[in-house]
Amino acid sequence: MLSAILITAIIALVSGAVIAVVAQKYFVNKELRDNQELAGKILEEARKEASAHKKEMLLQAKDETFKQKKELEEEARAREKELKKQEQRLQEKEERLEKKLEKVAQKESDVVSWENRVAKQERAIEDREHDLQHLIDLQTAKLEELAGLTTEEAKARLIADIESSTRHEAAKMIRQIEMEAQETAAKKAKEILALSIQRYAGDYVSEHTVSTVELPSEDMKGRIIGREGRNIRAIEAATGVDLIIDDTPETVVLSAYSPLRREVAKQSLERLISDGRIHPARIEDIVEKVRQEMDVKLREIGEQSTFDVGVHGIHPELIRLLGHLHYRTSFSQNVLQHSIEVAFLCGIMAAELGVDQKKAKRAGLLHDLGKAVDHEVEGPHAVIGADLAKKYNESKEIIHAIAAHHEDIQPTTILAVLVQAADGLSGARPGARKELLENYVNRLEELEKIATEFQGVNRSFAIQAGREVRVMVDCDQVDDDKTHLLCKDIAKSIEENMTYPGQIKVTVIREKRAVGYAK
Repeated sequence: MLSAILITAIIALVSGAVIAVVAQKYFVNKELRDNQELAGKILEEARKEASAHKKEMLLQAKDETFKQKKELEEEARAREKELKKQEQRLQEKEERLEKKLEKVAQKESDVVSWENRVAKQERAIEDREHDLQHLIDLQTAKLEELAGLTTEEAKARLIADIESSTRHEAAKMIRQIEMEAQETAAKKAKEILALSIQRYAGDYVSEHTVSTVELPSEDMKGRIIGREGRNIRAIEAATGVDLIIDDTPETVVLSAYSPLRREVAKQSLERLISDGRIHPARIEDIVEKVRQEMDVKLREIGEQSTFDVGVHGIHPELIRLLGHLHYRTSFSQNVLQHSIEVAFLCGIMAAELGVDQKKAKRAGLLHDLGKAVDHEVEGPHAVIGADLAKKYNESKEIIHAIAAHHEDIQPTTILAVLVQAADGLSGARPGARKELLENYVNRLEELEKIATEFQGVNRSFAIQAGREVRVMVDCDQVDDDKTHLLCKDIAKSIEENMTYPGQIKVTVIREKRAVGYAK
């Protein structure tokens, strides 16, 4: 019974397992069929969409192809039209060229015929010229026979007459131009110069070649001389000056051409006298110390001069050289004082003329810079000063103004002319300069000699201390118009052959006198 139940249970289990397997296979097959059907539907829909997209793309491609084809056809028609126009223009040009060629050919034929006619006319003209030349030769020979002059002599006389008349006309024109210019220029120039002199009133410092030192007593002379003159020799050797000890009571005279040396010697001697210790070693120490102090003083003097004038940015070495000018004289006029005066005059005139005042003052202050070293360097002081200014980086305008203020080179700028004028004003003012009597007399004699060398001059007189020369001319040889040319020639000769301060006025006088006697 138990085994029958067990068998039944086993059979039931096996049957259940078989049924479960069959059921599972059925459901799996069913799901597979459903999936296949779904995949087929999806594939069919994809095919439909691809076919529709393909149709759409084909339509777009056809539309694009149609549009491009239409554009190309339009472009081809436009090009064809343009080519037709170009072809028409070329045809028109060919027609015009053909017409021009026909005209050129016609002109060439006309030119040939014209050249033939011209050649005939030239031959006729040559024949006529030959005949005329023959007649001219006959007429010239007859004129030479009648006049008693050859052709060359007649030409020379004609040229001389033309030159004389031309010079006469030129003299008239010069006279007229000068009169017109003088009406305005002379008045304006006088106003500027007078204003410049009026606004600047400078002092004049006259230096000589000797300086004096006062002594506390006559016994000091013996101490200065020293045993067998050793002290005086030491002073002269150290300072480069001559000590003159004579019968003048309580006074020693120092003599030297250099004011700087005299000043060093004077200060050294005064210190030795106040110290009381006078012997060669002490003398050398004092002189060296004074020299060092003088170097400092020279720089201070130069700086003060630039401050007074209002000029800045000058190289320190140029400032030191300006200090040297304080102890340099020209015709007894202190050169530094003269340079300061020229700077102020340049500034005033520049202001009146509308020129840069600072540049004008700078050029005026530095114009005589070469005199600080002209005893050490050969050449004119204007050229030396220009070289120094160039060495220490002054501007080209300043260098040119310095070099041209005595016309060692030709002045080409307003600044150079201003410096010339101011330099002449400063040197020409009454009492500004002194010169030796012998030099003064020689200059006057040379001035009169230059004036009398010209043809037609009877006498000449140097007046106004050599500032003017009056020339008396023969009225039969020199007419009114020629006096102006003669005046200019004399002034030019004076400029070329003489050296003088300021300017010289040349006055040519022509007068006609008639003398009769009543009996």
